[in-house]
Amino acid sequence: MSAEPVMNLLQIMEFLPHRYPFLLVDRVVELTPGKTIRAYKNVSFNEEFFQGHFPGLPVMPGVLITEAMAQAGGVMILAAFTPEEREGKIFLFAGMDKVRFRKPVYPGDRLDLHCEILGHKLRLWKMAAKAYVDGQLAAEAEISAGMADRRDI
Repeated sequence: MSAEPVMNLLQIMEFLPHRYPFLLVDRVVELTPGKTIRAYKNVSFNEEFFQGHFPGLPVMPGVLITEAMAQAGGVMILAAFTPEEREGKIFLFAGMDKVRFRKPVYPGDRLDLHCEILGHKLRLWKMAAKAYVDGQLAAEAEISAGMADRRDI
C-alpha cells in the first residue's frame, strides 16, 4: 500500500457520520469510487472495548471488525456521489452474509480493510469485504447497505 493516503481521517469524516469512539477507519490508501477501496484501522490498546473484551486477553470484537469493513465500504460508495447528492443522506447496514472470523485482532495490529462492489440496485449495494492483519485474512463478509434520507429514519 502506498505511504500517501488517498483520504486522511478528516476527509473520511466528511463521508461518514461516525465519530470517536465509533469511527473505525483511519486512512484510505486506494479508492475507485463506487467500485473498490483499501483502507485501514490502527487498533490501539486504548480502545474502550478492550476494557471488557477481554480483561487479560484483549481481542477486537468481531462485530466491530465487521463494522469497520462496512464503514470502509460506505466511504467507497459515497465517494461516487457529489457532495450535493450526499447532502442529507446516510448509509445504513441492510444485511450481512457469509460472515467468517479467521484470526483474532489484537491491540497493536493494523486492520487492513478491502471492499469491492458485487452489485447495486436502486439504493442498495452489496459488497465483498475482507479484513487482514499482516497479510493474513482476519475476517470476511458479504455486506449489504443502503442509502436513506436522514429525515426518513
